[in-house]
Amino acid sequence: MYAFDLVRPATLADAVAAMAHDEAQALGGGQTLIPSLKARLASPATLVSLTGIAEMVGVCRGDDGAVCIGGATTHAQVARDVAAHYPALAKLALGIGDPAVRNRGTIGGSVANNDPAACYPSAVLASGATIVTNTRHIAADDYFQGMFTTALEPGEIITEVRFPVPMQAAYIKFEQPASRFALTGVFVARYADGVRVAVTGAAEQGVFRWSDAEAALSAQFAASAIAGMAPDADGMITDLHGTAAYRAHLVGVLTRRAVEAA
Repeated sequence: MYAFDLVRPATLADAVAAMAHDEAQALGGGQTLIPSLKARLASPATLVSLTGIAEMVGVCRGDDGAVCIGGATTHAQVARDVAAHYPALAKLALGIGDPAVRNRGTIGGSVANNDPAACYPSAVLASGATIVTNTRHIAADDYFQGMFTTALEPGEIITEVRFPVPMQAAYIKFEQPASRFALTGVFVARYADGVRVAVTGAAEQGVFRWSDAEAALSAQFAASAIAGMAPDADGMITDLHGTAAYRAHLVGVLTRRAVEAA
């Protein structure tokens, strides 16, 4: 592991100031960044820990009814404190990794990293959530820009993620048993103005919306409405766990299961 300085700011303002220095990197729970440092895949001069910033931790309800989750809130706290407000999101958080990961990893870190097999991006995109940073608000449809790529600018910090609460929702994933990452995962959320379907773990581009399923389910919210449907296999991931065609098939199967669960 490379040598680095560690800064633990107590306020968001101090964190923003620390991030202004050259080669500074924000540190959430460290579930991705620390292994990257150990493997010498990253070499920031300074790590700015965000977990000690009280204003970035916790769950509340906004004036518009949205569930607002601080960027430094752990998966375990999301699973516990969101259950009464957005059960599908709480269940997703409870299925991330193992207890050690859930008690260290943060929602802001996961969304900022945008791993193509991470669970949270599907919930953010399917919910039409808003990513709040220290400088602006970013709509989910504008935020995810490809594998490990987001709309975040250098030095920008995710302070909160705001989830509109759907009428019905569910998340189903087919997981890699060792890592519990999604080989394919589907989040379905039904709102008054239509249904949103977001898929993670399946495509080379990372998380994406399955528009054909959204149209069919908006017309009839039933698994039968998408019977036999699957997205095009072009652009799906092929690896030792399965082919592109296999993942495309999984998307159809898991979407139907998510609708039934919702």
